[in-house]
Amino acid sequence: MPGPGPHTMYTIGFGVGLMSLSEGRFSPQHCIIYATNAFLGPDLGSFSEWLTSTIGFGHNLGSLIMDTIHHPFYYILILGFPLSFFYSWISRIFLQKGILDSISGVPLNRLQCLLLVSAGSISHFFLDHLFEENGHSSMYTWIMSTGWWKGRAPVNTDSVVVVGSLCTCLFGGFIYINRVKQSKSFRTQWVQSVKLILVIASLYCVWCASQLYLRNPPQPAVGEEADLGVIVFLAIYLFLPHSLCIMSMNPKDNHLDTTELPL
Repeated sequence: MPGPGPHTMYTIGFGVGLMSLSEGRFSPQHCIIYATNAFLGPDLGSFSEWLTSTIGFGHNLGSLIMDTIHHPFYYILILGFPLSFFYSWISRIFLQKGILDSISGVPLNRLQCLLLVSAGSISHFFLDHLFEENGHSSMYTWIMSTGWWKGRAPVNTDSVVVVGSLCTCLFGGFIYINRVKQSKSFRTQWVQSVKLILVIASLYCVWCASQLYLRNPPQPAVGEEADLGVIVFLAIYLFLPHSLCIMSMNPKDNHLDTTELPL
């Protein structure tokens, strides 16, 4: 499975990119907290199991911690709230001691830290699910199971019509939303574009699931492609943590302000 290097490089790399795009609203403090929870976060369970097995004491406890903490969502539910207090306090210390800049001049509040803890935990498993257990993790196995491997996949007319229509609606709708017009709001266009993607993705998943799990016998939803698994995986482990990072950014009104963000 991926070690500390890939987890850290992936999350810090994304964080630096978001720092640049947001002009500092996603600050170095955001970046460090996000990367720390992607690198060390869920692996606290693995470390506990290794430590107890090494010292020869409390192995059952270490295994329990491993099974509980080394999970993308249990980690958030169990440690998210206390860690948000801890990181908010650390953020204040970083500023007071001049250790790490927040660009805005104010420490991160607890909600921002909770979002970053959550994003880091989920991002950790983006790499783990793809590259651990010799490609046989439960998530990766499920993703591949949504494809068609029983010989050559037949090309069904209904699949061509449905998938073609959905993709056409996505392209056409996006062009329509972002067409050239006199009075337009970028935020409105952005929100409408996101809604369009979510609607099309949901309908696409419903179509794939209906073909794989509701039809008897099942038939390939999109040829041999594992589209259902890929879309669900990307939604949870790629787009969700990145969205949480964006939600944690300092608001524009407080950017480069010296007043403290509300908790």
